[in-house]
Amino acid sequence: MKIRSLHILFCFLFTLVSAAQEEHAWVYFSDKANVEEALAEPTSILTQRALDRKQRYNIAVDARDVPVNEDYIATIKSQNTVTIRAKSKWLNCIHVIGSRSQIEDLIDLDFVSRIDFAAHELNSLKSTETQRVYSKFGIVQDFDYGFALEQLELSNIDLLHQNNLTGEDLVIAVLDAGFPNVETMFSFERMRNAGKLLGGYDFHNRSDDIYNPELNDHGTLVLSTISGYVDGNYAGSAPDASFYLFRTEVAATETPVEESYWVEAAERADSLGVDIINSSLSYYNFDDPRYDHLPSEMDGSTTFVSRGAALATEKGMLVVVSAGNNGDNVNYSGVGAPADANVLTIGAVTVNGQYVDFSAKGPTADGRIKPDVMAPGRSIVAIDESDQLVRISGTSFSAPIMAGAIASYWQGKRDLDNLEIKNKIREISSFFNNPNNRFGYGIPDFSIENSEQSNTTGDFSFYPNPVDDILNFRLPFQGEVRVYIFDQIGRLILQKSTTERKIDISGFSRGFYIAKFEGENFESNAIIIKK
Repeated sequence: MKIRSLHILFCFLFTLVSAAQEEHAWVYFSDKANVEEALAEPTSILTQRALDRKQRYNIAVDARDVPVNEDYIATIKSQNTVTIRAKSKWLNCIHVIGSRSQIEDLIDLDFVSRIDFAAHELNSLKSTETQRVYSKFGIVQDFDYGFALEQLELSNIDLLHQNNLTGEDLVIAVLDAGFPNVETMFSFERMRNAGKLLGGYDFHNRSDDIYNPELNDHGTLVLSTISGYVDGNYAGSAPDASFYLFRTEVAATETPVEESYWVEAAERADSLGVDIINSSLSYYNFDDPRYDHLPSEMDGSTTFVSRGAALATEKGMLVVVSAGNNGDNVNYSGVGAPADANVLTIGAVTVNGQYVDFSAKGPTADGRIKPDVMAPGRSIVAIDESDQLVRISGTSFSAPIMAGAIASYWQGKRDLDNLEIKNKIREISSFFNNPNNRFGYGIPDFSIENSEQSNTTGDFSFYPNPVDDILNFRLPFQGEVRVYIFDQIGRLILQKSTTERKIDISGFSRGFYIAKFEGENFESNAIIIKK
């Protein structure tokens, strides 16, 4: 009898615990306050730099730029039932945590238009599909001293720098898990002394302390590949860009609120006039599997973070996102969110241009090519929170290398908007004419169009570079081309007329060479690196 009573009591307690389980949800509001007044005086909601960027690219300031109604937030707080963790002006909603019943009660407020639970089964219109996707940072690390040259050479990023294109006047927002010691590290001294470290925010802790050494150093590693600089030893892909650093990722856990932090940070970036967002984050599975995203949701417009990323693109920023590290997973090898959105999604290759098996593959659920382009992501060199050079792997590092390269490239083409730059990056990539869902449009070659001469040559590229044996090239015409290759002191070592679009240089010694391509009304030079 006593045992039976205890059993009944246990079941009752279990029921109470289950009923009180905390849920994540997005609560959407029906309207905003003082919209007309804010749009009439846009400097009240956006910085002058943000307004200048929008004017340059003819991007309208609209009601989505107006903040969420704080009176609505205060009303919900006054009920003291749910916890508000984040807010989004673009999507006009807040992220709340509470019991299911507490959250559902909010629908009775006249300014609440709808509620979306992160747990699929709590939304009657959600898919019942059960297949799951997963992974987080997925980085592989081993410590080794070295140089960053190879990871820049693959796409000729170093040639951008030689043409004084180093990201000057471009502002990049890095959304990540923390940036310990960035404010004191020697590797970022050049950036700090030049006034390029503009600030940041920790959206999880609601704090300005983004440099706390207790935070995960993933963001420090990521930032180093863009802006780290040690004279004679290391240079990132955009050493003269400016930066805002936003912590949106909680490394120790994986919950839906991190997507809301991401969107909130993107909104902050837009209001500050940021040009490029780098996000080395990918969402598909969570600590609570009820929140896991489904493969069918990877369509660029379903998950909360992907919707926010699409709006960030619409607002004029170029969003650069890691594809994800589950390419070799047998259950789901596709990209995560927001890599499925209208963003520039970056996969991983070796410094020799070979696909690495962990790099996530497309297509998206609605059939679009993903990733967009590729960058080095295996055993690349980064700088950790202790100012040590380390070798590390993951699409987490492919994205920032490419984001910095794009900042340097965009510096020379400020008349182009974010979508035009995105298309340019595809056009100068090795598989532009034949994209696929492993390489996307291929490996960009930033030697194209980075000089006055090459700007007039049309659709010309060559790959891979560095090269082992066969150098492939693309030309803006059909028919015969004359190829001349000179060594470093100017001696002609190869001369060939061919209709093929490749040259065998397997017999060349290791080093740098100058290639000259000539055709009818066409001439272009290129620097080739023989491995």
